[in-house]
Amino acid sequence: MAMAAPMAMPLPAAAAPEAAEAAPVVEEREYWDIKLTGFDDKAKIKVIKEVRAMTGLGLKEAKEVVEGVPSVIKKEVKKDEADDVIKKLAELGAQAELE
Repeated sequence: MAMAAPMAMPLPAAAAPEAAEAAPVVEEREYWDIKLTGFDDKAKIKVIKEVRAMTGLGLKEAKEVVEGVPSVIKKEVKKDEADDVIKKLAELGAQAELE
């Protein structure tokens, strides 16, 4: 009489959730949006000029963005560039954050 080859046994159901729990790794985002959240009234003109220079907007559009805080001033920016922009805005008297 011939012996049957041993059958491969499926993994127990308990092993699958363990693998699923280990899978969620926090991914570092590659691109960020820069959101202007506020500014000092005395620095308003400087902030408008800087937003205009950074975004290429016209004077009227840049003024509307600054006066309409909170508003996104740049989208899809790499982390290093975003940090530089936020630092520059802070030096001028504005508050911004990554989104």
